[in-house]
Amino acid sequence: MSQPVFGQREPIHYSVGIDTQTSATTDTPAAPADLQLLHHRINSWFAGIARDLPWREPDCSPWGVLVSEIMLQQTPVVRVLPVWQEWLKRWPTPAGLAGEPAGEAVRSWGRLGYPRRALRLHAAATAIVQEHGGKVPDTYADLLALPGVGSYTAAAVAAFAYGRRETVVDTNIRRVHARLVSGVALPAPALTAAEMRLAAGLLPDDDGTSVRWNAAVMELGALVCTARAPKCAACPVKDSCAWLAAGEPPPSYVPKGQAWHGTDRQVRGAVLAVLRLAEMPVPPDMFQREPADLGFAPDGVGVPLAALHRLNSAPEQLERALAGLLADGLAEMHDGGYRLPA
Repeated sequence: MSQPVFGQREPIHYSVGIDTQTSATTDTPAAPADLQLLHHRINSWFAGIARDLPWREPDCSPWGVLVSEIMLQQTPVVRVLPVWQEWLKRWPTPAGLAGEPAGEAVRSWGRLGYPRRALRLHAAATAIVQEHGGKVPDTYADLLALPGVGSYTAAAVAAFAYGRRETVVDTNIRRVHARLVSGVALPAPALTAAEMRLAAGLLPDDDGTSVRWNAAVMELGALVCTARAPKCAACPVKDSCAWLAAGEPPPSYVPKGQAWHGTDRQVRGAVLAVLRLAEMPVPPDMFQREPADLGFAPDGVGVPLAALHRLNSAPEQLERALAGLLADGLAEMHDGGYRLPA
């Protein structure tokens, strides 16, 4: 099967668990009457406006698509691009990554955030080598069986790497569907079964058009039908939008962003930045005291260590961060100190 040139999204910001308790079969909005015209208009718009991204290129491997999908979860494209390029240069195949310690995946993850994704990619690469001969599987079921791969990622890779007809639903697609068809400003806080039924009902019947449709609606949500300031005048289907027709009613809830400054997540990130540059296990005291107070200046970790100390974290918060990194497999104890996993 030829590989499509389409297929990438903005990061996911919702729970992938479907809330079936609040999604009766009767609450699914009806699909527009002329679906073929809707498909044509949005796909034609996408053909002229699609961003030039390396994971959309025809020669991008399924492994490259899988890596991009994991990296783009909750992370903007502009931050992912350089890391994705370096990652694929170093590990152009799953076997390359699987052949190195998991800690190297965490080290190369850099500052993308949510570093457990690096461990998941390493685990997935290992499974691909051991169970699929080093080739990224090409079906939804086999992709879903990989460690760390959820329903969205399995559908996205099957569609965008292998051209299969799959119902791909990310936060951008949900928002477009909510406004265009349901007439509400924002989708529900968590993905619902009704939304999945709506997305399946909107999906074109043939493989090629369905892949383009998934990518096009994502792009529409990322560039035009944005969460905070939609550019409705630039929308190719504004005359069909139920939300505009209803007078742009406000959202029924206010989305809450995740706090960062002063949180355990910030401290974890600062500790992990030290471990990425450390050539030797880092003694526990080094996280709590300035290197000069310890009687030496460690090579390589001075800058991130100083950044950690500037946070002035309470001892119990630092302890929670270190314990969490150990529990998540992002760090391990060795010779009395902390290091990335071997």
